[in-house]
Amino acid sequence: MRNILLLVTALFVATGCSSQKSSTDIESDMGLDNAPAWVNNGTNSVSNEDGQLIHGVGSAPAMGDLSLQKSTADNRARAEVARIMSTFIDSTLADYSASNGEGFDMSVEKNIKSSTKAALSGARIIGSWRDKNSGDVYSFAELNLNALEASISNADKINQSFKQYTEKNLEANFKRFTKENKE
Repeated sequence: MRNILLLVTALFVATGCSSQKSSTDIESDMGLDNAPAWVNNGTNSVSNEDGQLIHGVGSAPAMGDLSLQKSTADNRARAEVARIMSTFIDSTLADYSASNGEGFDMSVEKNIKSSTKAALSGARIIGSWRDKNSGDVYSFAELNLNALEASISNADKINQSFKQYTEKNLEANFKRFTKENKE
């Protein structure tokens, strides 16, 4: 009986702790001395005077071949942009469905995600940095949301209602998405 009571108490405490929102404020700083700010800030989405941007940071350990190492870091930075973009698109699709009471059939959703992949080709490597101590290479990729908006507008197989929703709401959705992901 005592063991059961201890187990129930432990589960109650664990459940209570896991359901509370943390009030801990964590800085996004990897603590790499002499690294550019973007390395220490990491992957994120920003809305500023330059527009709505997705920043991806990728790294690669020393490999003995600097060209391969840089290419690996570049690809990982682009993958980070794709990860954020995928989350944003899923959120936008959910918002659209909720606001219109419309569901998507799989082919429409596939076409939207296809347009998103096309937009990802617009992700540019803005810079690279090599840590002299560890030999790690870091790459910084950036995608302007205008590339996604243009890709959706030009897509033939996306329903007109979603295109109109995107034209009206993409910027506001991105600002909300950025804010939610910083909290």
